[in-house]
Amino acid sequence: MKKNKLLLFMFLSVFALILAACGGDDSSSDSNDTSSNGGDTASDEKDYGVKFLSILTGGTQGTYYALGGTFADLISTETGVKTTAEVSQASAANMTGLQEEKGEVAFVQTDIAFYATEGKEMFEGKPIDTISALGALYPETIQLVTLADSGIKSYEDLKGKKVSVGAPGSGTYANAEQLLEIHGLTMDDIEAQNLDFGESADSIASGQIDAAFITAGYPTGAVEALNATNEVSIIPVSAEKAQELIEKYPYYAVDTIPAGTYGLAEDVPAVSVLAMLAVNNDLSEDLVYAMTKAIYDNTDKIGHAKGALIKAETGLEGIGIDIHPGAQKYFDEVNN
Repeated sequence: MKKNKLLLFMFLSVFALILAACGGDDSSSDSNDTSSNGGDTASDEKDYGVKFLSILTGGTQGTYYALGGTFADLISTETGVKTTAEVSQASAANMTGLQEEKGEVAFVQTDIAFYATEGKEMFEGKPIDTISALGALYPETIQLVTLADSGIKSYEDLKGKKVSVGAPGSGTYANAEQLLEIHGLTMDDIEAQNLDFGESADSIASGQIDAAFITAGYPTGAVEALNATNEVSIIPVSAEKAQELIEKYPYYAVDTIPAGTYGLAEDVPAVSVLAMLAVNNDLSEDLVYAMTKAIYDNTDKIGHAKGALIKAETGLEGIGIDIHPGAQKYFDEVNN
């Protein structure tokens, strides 16, 4: 009997030890699961090496600024890195701004980005080698804006007129200079005014200037504001002149401003360059990948009309500078 009691005691002791061990495993498992969940939460707030990002855009009435606010929100939401859109003097100034670390991301025309990296035109002898591309966005149309009753019907009619051509060294200035050249004119043939888009629209409305070059995705806020109180006219670029321009400056493309835009009665033939985003080279591959994904995976959340033209499948088209490795990784994934 004692032997049986001893065996029963030993059996119960071993059973208790087994239960304790199992309980310990369960506890460990629960702990690991909690740690795993905590790890997932931490991964949602990945450390990209920066706490803030600034996107250099353009004037408040231009397309860059309108889109910049949306992009900033998308990047902030998807990466956890607080991102803001900053008012700037646009393309050329933005390239200098990136170089001087006034921002980490910038809107820029493809032609201006090329000039910056090659040290040409407004960057003559001063190439910027600290930037690369995040991706192409949409066509930026060169719009020569005037009023329907201005008497200006062609580029040749600009001779002797007060015309806003943007700030010296800006993308708009370069476009104006090249289009004037193709039409047999120079800056000396007009009374050039260096105004931003909003100032240009206001000055046309008040009669202080006769016309303005505006390089931006249509519909452009400043031109829409002008059309709200005046009948706007956009001066066309003929097919022959467009081809001549493209042969000399191959980063241009044929474009059309459709009827209905700004109340136009019919389509207006025009030319365009591409808008793109540039970034500082020292941003990590992981961060630029996440930023690129945040924008191109969420184009349905872009309220501006140009959002429909921003697509991953065309994100590398028309870019004449190096692509950041993080952006390249994203486009390789979605396009292959």
